[in-house]
Amino acid sequence: MARRAISTITGGATRSVLGIHVFHCPDVVGIVAKLSECIASRGGNIRSVDVFVPENRQDFYSRSEFVFDPTHWPRDVVDNDFIKLSKLFSAEKSIVRVPDLDPKYKIVILASKQEHCLVDLLYKWQEGRLPVDISCVISNHQRAPNTHVIRFLERHGIPYHYLPTSVGNKREAEILELVEDTDFLVLARYMQILSGRFLESYGKDIINIHHGLLPSFKGGSPSKQAFDAGVKLIGATSHFVTQELDAGPIIEQMVERVSHRDTLQSFVQKSENLEKQCLLQSIKSYCELRVLPYQENKTLVF
Repeated sequence: MARRAISTITGGATRSVLGIHVFHCPDVVGIVAKLSECIASRGGNIRSVDVFVPENRQDFYSRSEFVFDPTHWPRDVVDNDFIKLSKLFSAEKSIVRVPDLDPKYKIVILASKQEHCLVDLLYKWQEGRLPVDISCVISNHQRAPNTHVIRFLERHGIPYHYLPTSVGNKREAEILELVEDTDFLVLARYMQILSGRFLESYGKDIINIHHGLLPSFKGGSPSKQAFDAGVKLIGATSHFVTQELDAGPIIEQMVERVSHRDTLQSFVQKSENLEKQCLLQSIKSYCELRVLPYQENKTLVF
């Protein structure tokens, strides 16, 4: 495989903003040159280009960061210029994002009783470290009005929807209504399996956190599975949700060493810390257009 990186020092624009562009097209000569020409012709300046060309495959993937003055290169013209570039190279994917000008991604967080991931995301969002708008939180677990989660949500005007589930009713129709206008969903230890019908109806990405190092230890109680297996590394895995349980394309994984001195309780504590870090990083990477689908069940993460 080949991986090429190009970096330049940005120039002093009058009112520069950052643009991000991701590209997937057949690999031919001159793609980076045309990309540079597209940006430079409008007075923009490339800050970095990260390119991946898989070995023995005629595919080109790239993620570019550039700065430009929107008074000289209006936002709608940026889109039109990259559409022309996309057509020139018969691109399968071409996405442009300007974080300072575009609306933040709108998400809904689904969570169950365990709330370490939910709480971490809420506080990271409050600190400005999670670049999304949270439309609401959905849970199959009821929380009392005076709990810290409910108080936090009320303070920030974020609705909390309690939808108790049963074997025969997963409340998916109601969930679909609540998430209709979102850009993607986050499962922060939501311990319900979403049906294939739900995934098809929603039709957008869903990011899940699994408290184990996939593809090992799928399903329930992965910390106990790992403890019983005597592993020397434990981890957490963030992945896209597919119809197969815990088998979607992996976005991020984090690990920590363990030893014979660890107990099951310390396994769980270490796992929870990894889950929080892993889920946060995967959401940030997704929002920064660092994650691209690759082959049948993989991702590229620039």
